[in-house]
Amino acid sequence: MLILTYEYKLEPTSEQVDRIENTLDVCRSVWNFALLYRKDWCKSRKSLINACSIEREYIMSVDEPFPNYHVQAKQLTEAKKNNDFLKSANAQVLQQTLRTLDRAWDEMKARGFGFPRFKNKYRLRSFVFPQLNKDPISVDSIKLPGLKEVKWRMSRPIPDGFVPKQARIVRKASGYFVMLSLQLNIDVPNSCPHGHPRGLDLGYDKFVATSDGLEIKRPRFLKTLQYKLKLLSRRLRNKQKGSSNRHKLNQKIARLHQRISDTRKDWHFKLSHQLVSDAGMIFIEDINFVSWQRGMLSKQSADAGFGQFVSILEWVCFLRNVYFAKVDKDGTSQTCPNCGAHTGKKTLDVRVHCCHECGYTTTRDVAASQEVRNRGISALGHSVAQNVCRLEATGSIGHNVLVGTGRSRKLAS
Repeated sequence: MLILTYEYKLEPTSEQVDRIENTLDVCRSVWNFALLYRKDWCKSRKSLINACSIEREYIMSVDEPFPNYHVQAKQLTEAKKNNDFLKSANAQVLQQTLRTLDRAWDEMKARGFGFPRFKNKYRLRSFVFPQLNKDPISVDSIKLPGLKEVKWRMSRPIPDGFVPKQARIVRKASGYFVMLSLQLNIDVPNSCPHGHPRGLDLGYDKFVATSDGLEIKRPRFLKTLQYKLKLLSRRLRNKQKGSSNRHKLNQKIARLHQRISDTRKDWHFKLSHQLVSDAGMIFIEDINFVSWQRGMLSKQSADAGFGQFVSILEWVCFLRNVYFAKVDKDGTSQTCPNCGAHTGKKTLDVRVHCCHECGYTTTRDVAASQEVRNRGISALGHSVAQNVCRLEATGSIGHNVLVGTGRSRKLAS
């Protein structure tokens, strides 16, 4: 099953905007109530039987089951019978809100995160229609349950054979968008290793360095607009909560953040296509970028968006039939890509790689990317036929030949 997600700009009427905002309010109320009920259930069981808690909690029966999705979905059905506010929203949309909360709760327990957050009107910005009517798409509009036909900008056509299954309405600073989930009943095999191998090394000094010697600087998306963002945030501090002036200023800040985000994402897509061109294999380090955002360079890491770039790069490799793989990240800057000798640890201020065994000299990031490429090729079970240092060459794995790896190895039969 092949699934694609296409995003389109909506042009709703004022009445449709009111319905969308009302649905968001209902979803937010359902989320907050369901989350509060789960937290109260946990608090009622955190004390011993023969002791009282220091805090005050609701007293629940011992036989009260944990409020999972199925329990809360039944409670929602009962609550909708006598509540006009809940009746004003689509039933399946509210059920999807409970499913999202259930997934967030499972992620909290599995990954050790804190409780899911309560949502205010700025945090909950989307809802999902899990099912669509038959033939909901036309050139100038889309049919959505409860909203009827909504005008949109069909910026690109739906690919032949794909069927729209779900629609997510998203409220952004620049307007309302719909994200269509398109499905095609076909199995697409993964790309096979072929062609020219290329290793990539990500970093703060250079955003990416390739094994072919290309180094690309890290653009400062947030820093370029940071002064204006600080100015608006300082003004927001003096605005009264709940006032229209505070709401207008929040919209300005949101538009500025969206401009930064859209610029970063567009640059990631363009860079991914540039790196994939003329390459048959892409190798990159297997890095936990969440840990990068917990250190002293957390702001720079978030501004660069390394995790988003890797996800986009993997998707672009899939589209262009390029093999993509991750390799072990440990010691890539401490190993010579030419002879494999250990060169010792380097501090961050050392930006040149110089091997004392073979004399191979290049920049630190390029040497690390070449080592990443070598590890990727070794993981495939192939070996190198030629020793090419800092030169670009082409090869074919189908004939047991790989060149341009920068390390001398015997040809495997």
